[in-house]
Amino acid sequence: MDTAAITIRDVAKSFGEFRAVDGITLDIPLGDIFGFLGPNGAGKTTTIRMIMDILRPDSGEIRVLGSMPDDGVKDRVGYLPEERGLYRKMKVIEMLEFQGAIKGMAPAAARKAASSWLDRLELGDWKEKKVEELSKGMQQKAQFVASVLAKPDLLILDEPFSGMDPVNQDLFKDVILDLNRSGTTILFSTHQMDTAEKLCKRIALINRGKLKVTGTLTEVKAGFGKNSVLLEFEGDGSFLATLPGIVGVDDYGQYQEIRLAAGADPQDLLRAATARLRIRRFEIVSPTLHNIFIELVGGELPQA
Repeated sequence: MDTAAITIRDVAKSFGEFRAVDGITLDIPLGDIFGFLGPNGAGKTTTIRMIMDILRPDSGEIRVLGSMPDDGVKDRVGYLPEERGLYRKMKVIEMLEFQGAIKGMAPAAARKAASSWLDRLELGDWKEKKVEELSKGMQQKAQFVASVLAKPDLLILDEPFSGMDPVNQDLFKDVILDLNRSGTTILFSTHQMDTAEKLCKRIALINRGKLKVTGTLTEVKAGFGKNSVLLEFEGDGSFLATLPGIVGVDDYGQYQEIRLAAGADPQDLLRAATARLRIRRFEIVSPTLHNIFIELVGGELPQA
């Protein structure tokens, strides 16, 4: 318990007949950037709302920073919800000063900290504007400032990169890394596997309310073996997906990420490829989080 920022034990939550979270047990260590992954509707946001005490679990127990998730611990937690909620008629700086006061900050300290954060996130020129005058991306930045204003020990970000352009994604990524290096534990929920793979030391992947896999990235990848091949070539590689021992192909034209069946010999693939293609790259690698995601939940997604 002393080394966990969040402890979840056999937690379940239903809405009528729908089981949103189904007996999850999970530890999120202090000091980590922890990726809480899964497709839309997997139960991520419901779990986060229970961590934040917005919803109460039907059964099981949650502890946050060693305590029950109640008002006594909330001042130590920053939260950026997936559904943004801001006071649209207030000026940005006044809204942030108010948010700081809710967390126990003195008004002058909150205003000073907010101004510094707005400058860092390239919103300094907008602090005297009303929130409703900001673009959607700017509002997201403002709400992020509200979540970090009081220097939380734990920061929970629900889909923080959603709808962001690449420049602002990089900006947020750098801020998240700096906060973590200064001691903030960060839990972020996303279905963007490439972002999680770059940022996270540990991950948990859930689907249909159930925990599918958890651990360090190294542990999770080791559990799936070196069963992927990166293949770059010249020619028509459409036949590769039909070869024996191939269970999946991410096809980008002249580049493919190929997943092999358990026990399949990569040399068989190489021989078949060289017989019909000019090979520029052939590399056996651990599977990406994207591939692990597809393997674990691809067959369980709702059908359109």
